[in-house]
Amino acid sequence: MSGHKEASPLNPLPPVVILLFLAMVLPEVIFSLGARGIVGGPEAVGWRLAAVQSYAFSGDIFDWMVANSRWVPEHLIRFFTYSFVHTSFSATLFAAVLLLALGKLVGEVLGQVAVLVLFFGGAFCGALIYGLLLNDPNWLVGGFPGVYGLIGGYSFVMWQSLGARGEQQLRAFNLIAMLMGLQLLWGVFFDVGNGWVADFIGFAFGFAASAALVPGGIARVIASLRRD
Repeated sequence: MSGHKEASPLNPLPPVVILLFLAMVLPEVIFSLGARGIVGGPEAVGWRLAAVQSYAFSGDIFDWMVANSRWVPEHLIRFFTYSFVHTSFSATLFAAVLLLALGKLVGEVLGQVAVLVLFFGGAFCGALIYGLLLNDPNWLVGGFPGVYGLIGGYSFVMWQSLGARGEQQLRAFNLIAMLMGLQLLWGVFFDVGNGWVADFIGFAFGFAASAALVPGGIARVIASLRRD
């Protein structure tokens, strides 16, 4: 009896989710400490801006690469690195919380490779369409397009599950509808920019890619479309 251990009520987070979380949070910790003068001295106040200029995605830089057919590695990497630079502590906190919650759900159902595919695929596609469709000089920063890729994966799993039980599959989109609604409401009072475009594309990628990641997912989508 003494050797018996009770099972933990909480399942551990997939390691890839922990790594993504640390990659997102640790820079923010450094920026926040630097801005308060705790580390780095006076020049630390500019660390966040320097990181944005070095790692954020720029539509202008992308347009320059397309126009000149020059694909510079240090700029191409921005398609992914922008996910780990945020404009504020609150933005980082919100993205990190969503990452933990959605990453855990997706990782447990689809696996850790799927987490990486959906996160980085959502980030890449979000930035790509943002750069192609918009002529926005503002930097694209933050982990939301990648997180929305995970939301797309979660929504696909829910869509499948609800369909298998004969329930209303539109309920699978409640989360994305709520988040997009909140962004729209927020945009009424504050200038939130065009980042929502990248977020939505990240979600669309996540949902579509999950059909290929889930065994038999594409067949179920085709069957559903035929029924409709």
